[in-house]
Amino acid sequence: MGMTKARDALIAVLCGLAVLLPGSAGLAGEHDNPRFFTIGTGSSAGTYFPIGSLIASAISRPGGSSPCGQGGACGVDNLIATAITTLGSFENLEGIATRKLDSGLAQADVVAWAFEGAEIFTGHGVFPDLRAIANLYPEHVHLVARKGLGIKSISDLKGRRVAIDQDGSGTRINALLILAAFGVEHDDIEAVSAGPELSITSLLEERIDAAFFVVGYPSAAVSELLDTGRFELVAIDGAAARQLLYANRYYTASSIPAGVYGANPVTPTLSVGAQWITHADIPDDLIYDITAALWHEENRDLLDTGHLKGEQIRLETALEGLTIPLHPGARRYYVEMGLISE
Repeated sequence: MGMTKARDALIAVLCGLAVLLPGSAGLAGEHDNPRFFTIGTGSSAGTYFPIGSLIASAISRPGGSSPCGQGGACGVDNLIATAITTLGSFENLEGIATRKLDSGLAQADVVAWAFEGAEIFTGHGVFPDLRAIANLYPEHVHLVARKGLGIKSISDLKGRRVAIDQDGSGTRINALLILAAFGVEHDDIEAVSAGPELSITSLLEERIDAAFFVVGYPSAAVSELLDTGRFELVAIDGAAARQLLYANRYYTASSIPAGVYGANPVTPTLSVGAQWITHADIPDDLIYDITAALWHEENRDLLDTGHLKGEQIRLETALEGLTIPLHPGARRYYVEMGLISE
């Protein structure tokens, strides 16, 4: 999609890092040497990458920076965090578990499955050393369909070519659960395995009729499609949606506000929490400092202006919907802030 160079440049600008040293994950180094901390995100078409880049900028404070509050970063001294593009939740959690990543963003339901070795992690092992840093914001299920096909609800997808993301993705599991709740079985549609970028291309070329995206709004992928005027968002609501909410503790009823994507109306849908996850072996003091930096009052403006979803990253909701234990370093910070007791 011609975004690789721009994406790499954004990492360098936000994080002040020209070269990421291999095997640097989790290194503490000497006092004057930089420490590196990786954040697995997702594709450049989604929300994880820009949000991960914002977080990386907030928690970084390379040596030689001006003092916090005087034009300098208010991150962790000598820390350089980098947002890494990945395939999303599954790859991030597997990368954290195998120590290829220091941390990553992931859907609440996928986090729980990794911790328990269930659903898409069946056969991949149990990852009991995953730990939470914070709940960040709600991700919304976007169902985008071509106009003129009469697709006004999930039930209308029967007989259609529908992209449900790739094997192993949280979006795919979400899509299949939603389809089943509305009485649409896998064999009722022509299911297409395609990630966000391929789904965009396939919709634009009319090789598919609809696609699921589970992302925070506004999504670059969805914006690219709706800006053409050839596509629309499909509501996910009604009795079937309520039954799914009753049966699945990870989802909540929500909506995509009017005007997020040009002239789109309010669109009822489902949401699931996006969480920031790390490994139990990352030093407690480092995670404590990182957590404190994320919620530093001087970083509030960065989050609020950097992305629409950044406004929803709030300390008061940092513990909502967590599906695994907090990292001890993060827990210590939240105890000090009075959000949880000893």
